[in-house]
Amino acid sequence: MKIGGLLKFSMIDFPGYISAIVFTQGCNIRCRYCHNPELLPVQTETDYSTEEILFYLEKRKNCLEGLVITGGEPTLQPDLKDFIIKVKALGYKIKIDTNGTNPGVIKELLDNRLADFIAMDIKAPFEKYSMICGPVNIDKIKESMSLIINSGIPYQFRTTYDKEILNDADIEAIKAMCPDISKFKLQECLPVKEIKPALKLEHAI
Repeated sequence: MKIGGLLKFSMIDFPGYISAIVFTQGCNIRCRYCHNPELLPVQTETDYSTEEILFYLEKRKNCLEGLVITGGEPTLQPDLKDFIIKVKALGYKIKIDTNGTNPGVIKELLDNRLADFIAMDIKAPFEKYSMICGPVNIDKIKESMSLIINSGIPYQFRTTYDKEILNDADIEAIKAMCPDISKFKLQECLPVKEIKPALKLEHAI
């Protein structure tokens, strides 16, 4: 996998589990408020190899319980499934953070019981999606939401409240998409660095 970073210890990112976090490179959308713009381009040189991550997890499996795979957009990684299989063989639970644009990958992970928790960002009401993150296939977003809701595993839908685009009525509309409001999280939109113009046009993996 193209790995852009590793947070070695977290008690807040995977509900119920002490975890590490792997940040993958590359994303297929360009959110106005992206907090990880350095992960948007796919670099030839990566900060960590898959082998290094697995070695670290092997050493720490007596004090860590889970691994969060985030990005970027992890479902773009062609070897994501194989990586998760190796991590789960070490006894770890897996949380996936996703933008929901690749329902086929989400389905494959769920069908093979390779995800124990999925957190999906809902950027906006569907009619405003492109204003937040650029062109996106809304049917795929809807499909991913349906797969996650019906998966039988713990999940969370999250929205970053960009008040330049969204309003309170939009937030209520998003909440109405969630059958269990306890599984919805509203996030503050914090100031971020400007995404370089070249990256706004660049396609990920």
